[in-house]
Amino acid sequence: MPLEIERKFLVNSDRYKIGAKPVHIMQAYLTIQNHLAIRVRIEGRNASLAIKSKVSERVNREYEYSIPLDEAQSMMKLSEHSVITKTRYLVDFKRHTWEVDEFHGDNEGLVVAEIELDDENEIFEKPDWLDNEVTSDYRYLNSNLSKSSYKTW
Repeated sequence: MPLEIERKFLVNSDRYKIGAKPVHIMQAYLTIQNHLAIRVRIEGRNASLAIKSKVSERVNREYEYSIPLDEAQSMMKLSEHSVITKTRYLVDFKRHTWEVDEFHGDNEGLVVAEIELDDENEIFEKPDWLDNEVTSDYRYLNSNLSKSSYKTW
């Protein structure tokens, strides 16, 4: 069973960009209900379909599959929610890779960093460009940002 253990933080500066390569991402949610989301994503020239279910505050069960780009583009049109656009930076720091997302469109101004861990209680070092942890604030879930954008808070 594929589990994803993540922590999410706000970001207080753009120092994470040093040496990091940006990748443009578009994603839409086909289903969002209770603790289940079905997401279609286009990342560069690759596309995927993911089924995610919340297990606990920091843990998701996630199934992700590569799909043809043209099918992903068609699926995005089926979403009843806003398409999320963002630029992702992968940042290596102290044995972990951080995913830093700069959001665009209705979520412009929001920058969050996520770290994926092997264990819920794993100790990790935080870069100095991190700010408050928002893992437990469900407004920051991408699925929620597609329904209630950052600009409306």
